[in-house]
Amino acid sequence: MTIALIGFAALLALCFIGFRVGFATLIVGFVGFALERGFSASLAMTAQQIAEDSMNYNLSVIPLFILMGVFIYRSDVSSDLYDTAYAALGKFKGGLALATVLACGGFSAVCGSTLATAATMSKVAMPQMKAFNYSDKLAAGTIAAGGTLGIMIPPSVPLVIYGIIAEQDIGLLFIAGILPGLLLVTLFMLAVAIMVRLDPDAAPASPPLDPERRKVARRGTIPVLTLFLVVLGGIYGGIFTATEASGIGAVGAAVIAFLRGHLRSIDSWRLCLVDAGITTSKIFIVLMGAVVFSQFINLSGLPYDILDFVEDSEFTSTQLVLFIIVIALVMGMVFESIGILVLLVPVFLPALSQTGVDMIWFGIIVVLVTEIGLITPPIGMNAFVVKSVLPDVRLADIFRGVTPFVFALLIGLVLVFSVPMIATLLPYSIR
Repeated sequence: MTIALIGFAALLALCFIGFRVGFATLIVGFVGFALERGFSASLAMTAQQIAEDSMNYNLSVIPLFILMGVFIYRSDVSSDLYDTAYAALGKFKGGLALATVLACGGFSAVCGSTLATAATMSKVAMPQMKAFNYSDKLAAGTIAAGGTLGIMIPPSVPLVIYGIIAEQDIGLLFIAGILPGLLLVTLFMLAVAIMVRLDPDAAPASPPLDPERRKVARRGTIPVLTLFLVVLGGIYGGIFTATEASGIGAVGAAVIAFLRGHLRSIDSWRLCLVDAGITTSKIFIVLMGAVVFSQFINLSGLPYDILDFVEDSEFTSTQLVLFIIVIALVMGMVFESIGILVLLVPVFLPALSQTGVDMIWFGIIVVLVTEIGLITPPIGMNAFVVKSVLPDVRLADIFRGVTPFVFALLIGLVLVFSVPMIATLLPYSIR
């Protein structure tokens, strides 16, 4: 166990000095295994694990869903989603901020990327809110927080990665994320309503959307909503698997982009494929590094030492999950979402299985916790993404703006933790 703790300390040190999580876990895992079994054995293990896992058929769902998100992003559908949301909510106080939350939820449903959602909505929603003198704190905070919906509302790459690590059905995880995702959208809207009530000057009144623009927006959102229903409806109805759904989603997104006037040149296709390839490569580096690191952790015996600790402490399944949540919240201040999943889940997997924790429910819990980490300092990836797109907005204002949404996420976490049926009702209805 001692060498495992030294390994985690080395991992943190490498991350703090600027190493990417994927490379840091690969280095620490390789060196740690070599210290225990020798250089040759470590080299053979690393090569074998990376080769075997890279051939895993289930991993094909990641690049396909990423490609689907890239096609949707390039199709400029975000403006139509935002206008449609504004048409429905613009009459309310803080309507532009409410529309931003709803549009973020809709865009996440077909994009699946937290960072892409935050970056896109910064370009689409911020000019509108600026034009009507919304405060930077409310506007930027809403965009940064709304972007976090991308890892809960399916298709979600973190849910895919969790499903692969924990050996859970990815389709069921997607279905399980629907109700918690809708719950978070509702809580975010309540957070906006409370902020506007407390500070009316933060959201001056805005005029209704032009009727012609409203019609155009609604027509533009129909194909995207149809694609979302086909992908998730097909999984829910057992018509196709999550992997098949990712292929159907990517093709459907390409068709939508083409019909909207995009993907009509070799350069535009190359741009999308390169973008998806780069994003996929970054995720796969993290996954491969985690595989090597987990082999070192298993060799050290840490997971089974934790299992013994849980048994000696007589932890119930609820207490164990609560213990993991606290650790994940602390890790969220340092690591991004995928890093938390690949480091935390393998270590506690034996203990979770031993205590009978529902792994579908736990998957939603752990992804929700990582969602909180996306907008909390010092790392707060979504806050930095918004800052990079909106350089004139102060980072301090962004973090102040997301604070009410952090409380909304914590309320959501408490609700899903206390009422597991929020996450398990839909997936268990099709089992």
